[in-house]
Amino acid sequence: MGWILLFGGIYIGGMIAAVAAAFKMSKFGFIKKLAKDKKRWAVLISLLIMAALMVVLVFTIKAMNAVIVFLHLIVFWLLADLVNSIVRKKRGKAPKRYYAGAIAIVFTTVYLCIGAYLDHHVFETKYDVATDKEVGHIRVAMIADSHVGTTFDGDGFAEHLKEIEKTEPDILVVAGDFVDDSTTKEDMIRSCEALGNVKTKYGVYVSFGNHDKGYMNSRGYSGSDVIAELEKNGVHVLHDEAMLIDGRFYVIGRKDRSEQQRGGGRKSMEALISGLDTSKYMIVIDHQPHDYDAQAASGVDLVLSGHTHGGQVFPANILEALFHADDRVYGHETRNNTDFIVTSGISDWEIIFKTCTYSEYVIVDVRENRRDQ
Repeated sequence: MGWILLFGGIYIGGMIAAVAAAFKMSKFGFIKKLAKDKKRWAVLISLLIMAALMVVLVFTIKAMNAVIVFLHLIVFWLLADLVNSIVRKKRGKAPKRYYAGAIAIVFTTVYLCIGAYLDHHVFETKYDVATDKEVGHIRVAMIADSHVGTTFDGDGFAEHLKEIEKTEPDILVVAGDFVDDSTTKEDMIRSCEALGNVKTKYGVYVSFGNHDKGYMNSRGYSGSDVIAELEKNGVHVLHDEAMLIDGRFYVIGRKDRSEQQRGGGRKSMEALISGLDTSKYMIVIDHQPHDYDAQAASGVDLVLSGHTHGGQVFPANILEALFHADDRVYGHETRNNTDFIVTSGISDWEIIFKTCTYSEYVIVDVRENRRDQ
């Protein structure tokens, strides 16, 4: 219900923004000429132009992204009008042409084109974390939120993995939302093969996110099929499980918290680490960054998450942080002796713009604090 209300509100807001933009557009000189200076005709012509633009955007970049375009346009237009009003009061006269509208359209176009670039191009982000545990050096590569089939298909996913492989990671971690409802079976299989082909010292480890099992049952395969295909390619799938690697560190994969909404559940952090040798370094893969207090209290060393997409578009990142939808939206923080890292994801889901972050894979270098230094 929450998602229905959220998306419903966004779509309604987009329609209101499109109508408001049409009224703003009616101030352009060329529109007034077409309407022969009749205000009603100017508004009607502008509404038709905006309706045509909406149709074009819906068919080229889908409805959600068309809405995002109009929401940004009206916000920038209102800001441009505000600046124009201030300048007019200081100058004591109005400009001959409606520059504010033109500036708003150009600025929105450039701003969202940059957002599309940051969404569709993958960058490398590095973190260094230290530990007192005797673990030496571990290089962890992490990706999350590939949602294969959005900004790249299975072959594109394989190409990104080749770039990650060049960093020579000890392990590769996939922190959920590897696939979703729109991922074709062919792309799912190709992506599982690509993960199996990645050269690392200790292998590839996957924990599911809220999308991996699918919601609509229309993609032609189940979550169990994804698991089977991953394991067929030598990928370790961890659901509330821990694996000791090289006798030096654990990789602990959690079930996603959405399992509770699906009628299931997941183990607590206390239960997950019960029986483990806590003198070993412990890495937790948990798709949603939503259990920091319990994780910090448990004494695990590193928690890797995705899910938030880094907030995706401004000001969603600020609103999410203010309302504490998750414990963290993006980046690195330390609580007690636990390091938490949230990635913005290597791709997107519905929105094709990233205006407050960028698509990335993450490299985490874990280094032991040498007592003899």
